[in-house]
Amino acid sequence: MAWGEGAVPVRAAAGESSRYLDTSMDTWNFFYTCLVSLWLHRCYIYSVVAFGISVWIVVQFFTTKKKGEKSNGSPAASEGIEDKLVNGYATPQAKEVYVAGVKIFYGSQTGTAKRFAKGLAEAVISLNLPVEAISMGDYDPDDCLVEETTSRNICVFLVATYTEGQPTESAAWFCKWLEETANDFRFGKTYLKGLRYAVFGLGNSVYVDHYNTVGRNIDRWLWMLSASRIMTRAEGDCNVAQSKHGSIEADFEAWKAKFLNRLQALCRGEKKPCSGKCKKGKCKSRGKQSKESSDHEHEASEYENTEAGELFETSSEEEADAEEAGGTNSVVDVEDLGNIMSHMKKAKGERELKEGDVGMGLTRENAGRKEESEKREMITPALREALTKQGYKLIGSHSGVKLCRWTKSMLRGRGGCYKHTFYGIESHRCMEATPSLACANKCVFCWRHHTNPVGTEWRWKMDQPEMILQEAIENHQNMIKQFKGVSGVKADRFEEAMTAKHCALSLVGEPIMYPEINRFVKLLHQHNISSFLVTNAQFPDEIRNLEPVTQLYVSVDASTKESLKRIDRPLFKDFWQRFLDSLKALSEKQQRTVYRLTLVKAWNVDELKAYADLISLGKPDFIEVKGVTYCGESSASNLTMANVPWHEEVVRFVQELADLIPAYEIACEHEHSNCLLIAHKKFKINGEWCTWINYDRFQELVQEHERSGGSKTFTAADYAARTPRWALFGSRERGFDPLDVRYQRKNKARDISGC
Repeated sequence: MAWGEGAVPVRAAAGESSRYLDTSMDTWNFFYTCLVSLWLHRCYIYSVVAFGISVWIVVQFFTTKKKGEKSNGSPAASEGIEDKLVNGYATPQAKEVYVAGVKIFYGSQTGTAKRFAKGLAEAVISLNLPVEAISMGDYDPDDCLVEETTSRNICVFLVATYTEGQPTESAAWFCKWLEETANDFRFGKTYLKGLRYAVFGLGNSVYVDHYNTVGRNIDRWLWMLSASRIMTRAEGDCNVAQSKHGSIEADFEAWKAKFLNRLQALCRGEKKPCSGKCKKGKCKSRGKQSKESSDHEHEASEYENTEAGELFETSSEEEADAEEAGGTNSVVDVEDLGNIMSHMKKAKGERELKEGDVGMGLTRENAGRKEESEKREMITPALREALTKQGYKLIGSHSGVKLCRWTKSMLRGRGGCYKHTFYGIESHRCMEATPSLACANKCVFCWRHHTNPVGTEWRWKMDQPEMILQEAIENHQNMIKQFKGVSGVKADRFEEAMTAKHCALSLVGEPIMYPEINRFVKLLHQHNISSFLVTNAQFPDEIRNLEPVTQLYVSVDASTKESLKRIDRPLFKDFWQRFLDSLKALSEKQQRTVYRLTLVKAWNVDELKAYADLISLGKPDFIEVKGVTYCGESSASNLTMANVPWHEEVVRFVQELADLIPAYEIACEHEHSNCLLIAHKKFKINGEWCTWINYDRFQELVQEHERSGGSKTFTAADYAARTPRWALFGSRERGFDPLDVRYQRKNKARDISGC
C-alpha cells in the first residue's frame, strides 16, 4: 500500500519535465531555422544595406553642398548656420562677423593725410561697413587702443613724416605713447594681440635719412606688441622723381585699391592675403596666391631700410619664418633675435642672388639705354594742374614762365620793382622764368607753397635750352598781349614790353640745377636779354663753373647752421658746408654779385655779427635786405603776419649791419617792397653811387668774352651806371620812380607774385 500510494507523484513530475524539453527544442528549432534562412538569403541582405548606405551618403552630400553655397553667398561674410547637437538637440550657431568696421587714424601737418583719410572713409562706406576717421591728436591710445584687440575692427594708420623724421604735431603724443609701450616690459609683448592694422606712410625720399620714418616706426611698434599686419606697409613719396606711381596721390590710390580688396577678403573670412587677381569671385590656388603675394611684398620692401629695423619690415614669408623659428608668438625673445635675423638675411641673400643672375643677362649698353628711357618728367599731371592754376605757363617737362605783378604795374605807369630802383631794370620788359622748377630747399617763406618738386640732383628728362628760351619768350609775349587795350596801360610801354630786355631767373626752383644752364644763359645774351640768376647756395661747383651773368644772387636766409636749417629746410646733409663753399665760390666771380637777405621776425633778425662774418667770406658787391613777404596761410609753413617786419625795423637792421661792415654803405631804398640795398664803397665814384647797370655795355663785354673763348674778362665796374637821386636811401621819393604814379589798393587781396 505504501509503495502504491507513492507512485502517482513520480509519474506527474516526469510528465512536466517532458513538456519543458519539448518547448526548448521548439525554440531552438525556430532560431536555427531563422539563422539558416538568413544565411541562405545573405546576398539580398547585403544589397539592401549597401543601398541604404548609398542613399545616406547622397543625402549628406547634397545637404553639405547647399549649406556651403549659402555661406559663400552671404554678403555679411559669415560661415552660415551650422547645426550642432547639444544633449541630443540641434541648436543653431550665430553668424560670425569677421570685420565689424574700419577706424582710420591720421597724423597730418599739411592736410594731405587728412584728405587721404577722408577719401578712404568714403570708399569703405561704399562697402557697407562702419567707418570712422580719427585725428591722432584727438585720440587717447592709453585708454582706447587696447579695446581694438577685441573689437574686430581694422585699424588703418595714415601718418606723415615731418621735419627731422619727427611725427606731425597731431601725431606726436600717439607715437610717443606707442614707442614707450612697445619698449615697456610692464605691458608685455602681447599687449595688442588681436589688433589688425595697415599702415600707409607719407614722406619725401629726398630726405634720405628720415624717409617715412614715422610710418615705419608705427608699423614696427605695433608688430612688437603682437598686433597683426593685414597687408604690407606702403609708402607714398612726395618726390615725383622717385615716386613709384608718379606722385604721392597716385601712390595712395594704388595702395587704397589693394587695401579695399584685402578688406573684402577679410570680410569673407579669408585669412591669407589675396593677390588681387581673382576671377569670378574665386581666388587662385593657395600656393600660387601666396607666391604672388610674397613677390609683391618683396617689391615693396625695396624701399625699406636694411638696418637692424629690417626685422620688422619684412614680407609675409619672412614673418612666417620668424614665427616658425621663434614659436607661436609674433614677437620673438631677444635671445632668439640673432638666429632669426641670420635666417632671414640668408633667405634674402638667396633671393638677391637669383635676381642678380637674371640681371646679368642685360648688357651695359641696354641697361644704360633703359635707364635713360625710364627717366621721368619733372612735371607730373597733378603738378602741371596745380601750377597752371597758379598762373604758370609751363614749358616742356621742367621749365616755366610767369608774368610778374611788377610787370603789370609798370605797364600801367604805377611803378616798378625794387630792381628798377636799385639796378635800372625796366620792369615792364622783364621776363620772370626758370629752366628748373625743382629746388633743393623747402624754405618756410616760399611764396609758391612748395608746389614745385624738390631734389638734390638732376634725375629727370631734360629739354634743350633753345626750345625753353623760344617758348618762354612766346609765352611771355602772349601774356603781355592780353593787356592790349586794357584801361590804364601805356601804349609806348606796351610796345616796349613785347621785346623782353631782362630775364629774372628767380621764378621758382633752383635754375643752376639745370645741366645746360650755361648754354641757356648764353642764349639769353645772344638775344640781348640780361640775366639775373638767383641760387640758394647749395651748389658751389655749379657756381664756380657758371659763365658770366649780368648779376648773380645768392640767398643768405640765415647766418648760423641752426637757423639756416630751420628756415631753409635744406635737403642736403652737408648743407652748411655747401652753403659756405657757395659763398667762397661767389667771391671768385668778377661780375656783379649780390647777397639776398630775407628777414623773418623772431627767426633771423638777431644774428648781425654772424651776417657780418658771412659778408667778409663771400665779399659780395651788393647786399639786398628785404622783409619777408607774407603769402597767406599755408599748410607748408607756420609763418604769420607777426613774422613780417615793419619797414622801420628793416631800416634799423640794415643800419646796424652796415656799422659792422666798414667797406659797405647803405645806397638805395624801395619802401614799397620793404627792401634796402647795401653797396660796396667801390661803387661810390666821385661821391655818387653807381649801382645801376649799363645794359648795352654789358652785352658788348659778354660778346667780346665769348668771341675770345673766355680769355678776355671784365668786371662789375666795367658796366656800372650812375644811380638817380630818387632811388637813393634818404630821398623824399623813398625809391619810387617820380615818372610813375603810385597806386594804393583798397579792400583788395594782395597780389604776392613777383620776384
